[in-house]
Amino acid sequence: MSELHKFLFDGLPVRGMVVRLTDAWVEILRRRASAHPTAAYPLPVQNLLGEMVAAATLMQSNIKFNGSLILQIFGDGPVKLAVVEVQPDLGLRATATVSGDVAAEASLSTMVNVNNEGKCAITLDPKTRFPGQQPYQGVVPLFGDQREKLESLSDVLQHYMLQSEQLDTTLVLAADDKVAAGLLIQRLPMEGVGNLAGSAVSQANEDEIGLNEHYNRIAILASTLKREELLTLDVETILRRLFWEEKLLRFEPLTGDAAPRFECTCSRERVSRMIAGLGLEEAQSILAERGGIEVGCEFCGVQYQFDPIDVAQIFTVAGALPPSSDIVQ
Repeated sequence: MSELHKFLFDGLPVRGMVVRLTDAWVEILRRRASAHPTAAYPLPVQNLLGEMVAAATLMQSNIKFNGSLILQIFGDGPVKLAVVEVQPDLGLRATATVSGDVAAEASLSTMVNVNNEGKCAITLDPKTRFPGQQPYQGVVPLFGDQREKLESLSDVLQHYMLQSEQLDTTLVLAADDKVAAGLLIQRLPMEGVGNLAGSAVSQANEDEIGLNEHYNRIAILASTLKREELLTLDVETILRRLFWEEKLLRFEPLTGDAAPRFECTCSRERVSRMIAGLGLEEAQSILAERGGIEVGCEFCGVQYQFDPIDVAQIFTVAGALPPSSDIVQ
């Protein structure tokens, strides 16, 4: 079962988390295979998306935010978009759009950053918005300070976290077809609680970047964790091997019903609103051509079908929505 463990280093300004997604990750891949039986993710895309799922879960768990965290990687390679959405209760979903061939040994840059124009975006979308409030979004390129292409998702996200929070962060990520896992180590903010929106960023945090000897020591230990170890070892073994000389303060792990899990937020109501957003003329044009409107969710594979009467209901009565009994799965 999927699980999430949080811990602190006693007396030191360092926190950590380990996530292991098993059933949640396998369900994402199963739904992709069911919806696209001839277009399963190429292995490099599968591994990238799995690392993104683990990383997004860690980041959502690391902030106090009542809304969804959306992690996106997009660019000019055959992988046009990879996206993960994690809710505050750790319900999550993920998908990727692939157009073209992906080599068996494809790197991050050959998948999404061929001409060094790829981007990573993190969006925080609050559940309840104030009038005029927009989601917060931060975007960073997929290259470093010298415009060198970054070839690992962990490097991209460490760069992002350093810019957004002014906090040193170490990420170790790995995924295969059964497990998506990640380890996060982060220096605690000098004051307040840092978050991805940067609301608690201070000059003291920035001045401490790279200088805290305790964080640097622990980060070096964390960086020795190998991909195979992260994928195959249980959390207790990982923490014991890495930090056997440190005193850890452990929190109750999130397992069972409280653990990260697959959960899609699509609905017939949301699809109806999307159709309404097309406008009556466009909707009627689709009906004339196809006799109905069918929309498939790229995250979970559910197919939503609307006949002419359903579409008429959408545009006739403001807020009126068709019944949900005729969802096609």
